[in-house]
Order: sequence, then structure tokens, then C-alpha cells
Amino acid sequence: MNTTGFIASRLRFKGKLPLICIAVSFLVMIIAVGVSSGFRREIRDGVGSVSGDVQILPNTRDFSGEESFLDCSPSYLGKVDSLTYVSEIIPAVYRVGIIKKQDNIHGVLFKGVPGRQDTTSLGVSIPRRLASLLSIGVGDRLQTYFVGEKVRARNFTVTDIYDGILTADDKLVVYASLEDMQRLNGWDEDQASALEVRLKPSHRSVQDIQQAQGEIGFITHAYTAEDEVPVYVTSSVSTYPQLFDWLNLIDFNVLFILILMTIVAGFNMISGLLIMLFENISTIGLFKSMGMSDKGIAKVFLTTASGVVLKGMLIGNVLAIAFCLLEDWLRLIPLDPVNYFVSYVPAQLNIPLILVADLLAYLVIMLLLLIPSLFIAKVDPAETVRVK
Repeated sequence: MNTTGFIASRLRFKGKLPLICIAVSFLVMIIAVGVSSGFRREIRDGVGSVSGDVQILPNTRDFSGEESFLDCSPSYLGKVDSLTYVSEIIPAVYRVGIIKKQDNIHGVLFKGVPGRQDTTSLGVSIPRRLASLLSIGVGDRLQTYFVGEKVRARNFTVTDIYDGILTADDKLVVYASLEDMQRLNGWDEDQASALEVRLKPSHRSVQDIQQAQGEIGFITHAYTAEDEVPVYVTSSVSTYPQLFDWLNLIDFNVLFILILMTIVAGFNMISGLLIMLFENISTIGLFKSMGMSDKGIAKVFLTTASGVVLKGMLIGNVLAIAFCLLEDWLRLIPLDPVNYFVSYVPAQLNIPLILVADLLAYLVIMLLLLIPSLFIAKVDPAETVRVK
């Protein structure tokens, strides 16, 4: 029989406060990790949908005219597509347009992408911010003018309203079909404004995106044929640095929360363990008189404390995971997209990150509990053990 485990099972912390504190601390920590992962997912997916993680663009980039294009199937495309971290490469057509709705006029960026074949001719998806500015709904017509060598007018039909992460009035994107935008520019089906490279979810950190930009830039420079349009490569990190800076700020806040909650939980456990040690001074003296070492006695009390920490961790994790699942499914907590880029609190269960947070917090708490264990060495069995 494990003597340490047997004795530890007979000891109890006084009250439920240490357990509650541990559970609440882990609840807050795991929710913070889940919300941080959710924001990271939503922002990076949103940026990827707007511009791709990496963009291949012609050197003569011009959104207002019809002459700036590249081939959709250049000679280097296969080598870029063969990179292990590349998810897909899609052509896109960009064109600045001016929307007129009665007396309201607003400039937007039209983006033509594959897979938007609507049953309605010239169907478009508009951001919710634009719908609010111009009082437009699904089914309404968009009278739009495109300025180039000559002014061209189109009447688009709103088929969808989406929540975008770019809510500034000067950065609104309207999605149309690739074919409609190619016809508008008078381009062939193999011509586009850019090739957007989307990376796999596991390769979307700032460092990974910048590395991909460098590697793809080298490939396009080395393998562009002489008769092909010269191109340059940029990335979402370069185009939207403020969004990635904002994510870094969130990560810093989460780190602060993790440290704070771990310290709070640790010091509450210290106070609980000290109370237990004071209440069991005579028991400690008895163990010493029976020849048990200070290290062995400390192991008994630390085993009891570890059980409380693990139980509180389990309760906190279960509650936090339940919250994250409900929030991700029902989107219960709204946010102002102007300030937070999304309209609700996103939550994602990043299991590896949760396990790392649990492990590190547990180890730090147990290290902090070594402090009150030093009290055991001060106990003199001659003074604490009395024979009545």
C-alpha cells in the first residue's frame, strides 16, 4: 500500500474556498485561451478571405483601369501550389466602383472571385456596414459606376449581406463573381488582377506568413517566363499590420490573465495549506517521532494539495469548455464590430494550448506550495506530541 497516498487521503482542507478559487481561476484562464484562439481564427480567416494570406500581383497594379492583369496559370503556379503549407490558390479581379443610391454615393472595392455563380444576374454580396450606410437590403439594386478609359455602369443585385472584419468606410469590399468582373474589364477567362495564396490554418502565424511571402517571392522571381507579366509578392501582414498588432495585444492580455490567475490560485492554496499545517501540528510531530523525514511529511501534504488543485482544474476546465462550445455555437455575447472587428465573442477550443496552460499553471501552483512546506522543518516533535 502507498503510505503517502493513504495518509493524504485522510487529510482535508478546511472549507471549500481553495477548491472554488482553483476552479474559478482555471475557468477564467481557459476561457481567455479560448477567446484568444477564437479572435485569432476569425481575424486571420477574415483577412484571408479579403486578400489571401499571400498575394501575387502584377507590377503595374491599377484598380481603376483595365490594363493591370496577370495570367491565371503562370509558369511558376505549379511550384507555388506544391509548397506543403499552401491550401489553395485562387484568381481574383479587383476594381474600384462608385455606388449610387438615390442621393448617397459611396466608393467601394469590388472583388471578383470564383464560385459566386448566383442565379441572379450580376449578384453581389455586400458588407453589413455598406448596407447600413446606404439602407440597402437583399434583393435591392446597386447602381454602380466604374471609371477607366471610359465610364461603365452596371446594375448589380444584392444577394447576400455579410459581416466583415474591415468595417472602415474606406475599406469596404463587395464580392462579385469572377466572370462578371472579367467581362466588365474586357478580360479573357485566364486573366485576373491577382493570385491569392491561402495557407493552411496551422501556417498562419505572422512568422509563417512572412516566411511564405519570402519563399513564394523567390519562386515567382526565379521561374517567371520572359513573356509573362512581371509580378511582386505581398502578404496580409504587410497589408493589414494593424490587425496583427491587435492580435498581439490580445495575446499579451491573455498572458497577463494566465499569470495573474495562476498567482491568485497559488496564494490561495498557500493560505489553505498553511491552515492545514497549523491544524495538524501534533500530527506532524507524531510522524517525526515515528521516524518520518521532513521530505516525506511534506510529500503527504503536497499530495493532498495536489488533489485539490487537480479537482479544481477539472471543474474549471469542464465549465470553460462548455462555455466556449455554447458561445461558438450560439454566439451569445455581442460585440461592436467597429472596435473588435467581429460582431460576437469568438471562442475556439485549442486543445494543445489548453493542455499547455493547464500543465504550466499546475506546475507553478505546486512550486508555490513548496513555500509553506518549509514550515514542517520548524516543528519540534518534543513540543508538539504530548502524552496525557
